[in-house]
Amino acid sequence: MSLTFDAHERAQWADRAAVYRDTLADLCAGAASSLLDAAGVAPGVSLLDVGTGPGTVAELALARGASVVAVDASASMVALARARVPDVRLAALPSLPFPAGSFDVAVANFVVNHVGDPLAALTSMRRVVRPGGRVAVTIWPHPPPPAQALWSDIFAAAGVVRPQGLPRLSPSDDFPRSVDGLCGLLRRAGLVSVGGSAPAWVHETDAEAWWNGPAAGLGATGAVLAAQDEPTRARVRSSFDRLTAPFAAADGRLALPTAAILAWGDRPAG
Repeated sequence: MSLTFDAHERAQWADRAAVYRDTLADLCAGAASSLLDAAGVAPGVSLLDVGTGPGTVAELALARGASVVAVDASASMVALARARVPDVRLAALPSLPFPAGSFDVAVANFVVNHVGDPLAALTSMRRVVRPGGRVAVTIWPHPPPPAQALWSDIFAAAGVVRPQGLPRLSPSDDFPRSVDGLCGLLRRAGLVSVGGSAPAWVHETDAEAWWNGPAAGLGATGAVLAAQDEPTRARVRSSFDRLTAPFAAADGRLALPTAAILAWGDRPAG
């Protein structure tokens, strides 16, 4: 199941770096500073940014004076991130091509929710940090916050039938998408001094950006939307316009409340 899940995820993101940058990247950026704070990123820290996407977290870490290596599973993301980060490489969890103990810190911003074996992913991140080094990650919570839950309301209003056969994690690989659930997964990966929080913010975005990411097939929402016929997609768009209207400001931009799950832990020093 995990291979099928990973193959599906990588196909969704292949060659879509530019559309992600222009649509949903700002949403994921909302937790970036909190992630780096939790990781203790400061001048002189060596950091691995796993699943860097367009390089948002890596660039912020560089601005803090860290020494940064970034990796991503998508060649198009790697190419895009190289405009912002000098050292970006193609690599996918859980196969991180670095010797044990190579970094002070490893971070992954909304990446663990895109891998078929989350425990193996975190175990690999623990391996590449030095004894006493830190791993910090974010995921999206479940139940979803208002910004993400809005899409479920849109689909329900449009009468969307969700496609059968989309890959899911096996029950043995899944975990509760909560602070306690993510902290528990970090402990199972061998990390200690584990802590967590649920940062919340208001994501401000253009309505077309909020539509265009899923319309291009990005994420779980995009997988559902891509499976619909044209009449259903038209109903989805009509529901989208109606149900996002209450979140629109005077200038037409949306203000969408959202939140993340953030957890961190240290590789044992002994």
